Amino acid sequence: MDVLAPVLMGLVFVASLAIQGGLQATFARFSRVANSRGLTGAQVARAILDAHGLTHVRVEAVPGALTDHYDPQAKAVRLSEPNYASPSLAALAVAAHEVGHAVQDAQGYAWLRVRASLWPAASLGSNLGPILVILGLVLGAFGLAKLGLYLYLAVALFQLITLPVEFDASRRALEFLRRMGFLAQPEMGPARQVLTWAALTYVAALASSLATLLYYASLLMGRREE
Repeated sequence: MDVLAPVLMGLVFVASLAIQGGLQATFARFSRVANSRGLTGAQVARAILDAHGLTHVRVEAVPGALTDHYDPQAKAVRLSEPNYASPSLAALAVAAHEVGHAVQDAQGYAWLRVRASLWPAASLGSNLGPILVILGLVLGAFGLAKLGLYLYLAVALFQLITLPVEFDASRRALEFLRRMGFLAQPEMGPARQVLTWAALTYVAALASSLATLLYYASLLMGRREE
């Protein structure tokens, strides 16, 4: 296990870089291709929200690239400035995906609620877990290190629950785009590619969390056997 954990972390790191590269290349490619109706990401997001009776949910532009997200507290779909104003196939795919989260929220989608309930523990585990593990190992306080390990387990669990949430939002996005006629049939393939690469980043995040968890566990087991 002492050898396996670092090797696994290295493989996950390389895979994550490959996935990020694939996402950036795919997004860049289809960011240069305008949809046949000339609609922007903001227009499509607004239209989908209104069609689902979510007229109270705002569509806002935020700085940065790929900073798109849905804020359930503010009830706002926030699109990165390029996607907000762009008529590209990539922009429409991303906008429809974020609206998918808004619809999940409105419909009480179970996995979204579970993920929200895990967020405080995951945030604590991400910030405090590694510190407690290392501190516990340095001080020989294995109980403290084990506590850090359990806290970091919440991060992996959060990443696991994130998968159905994100996959469902992408499924909804493609259905919105198809059923409401925002994209012609030949344009659906590129939108699906963008969302597939985006979904793979969440798979990579889960793999990274699990590999890190295994690494911390191997450190703890190794020190206890000394």
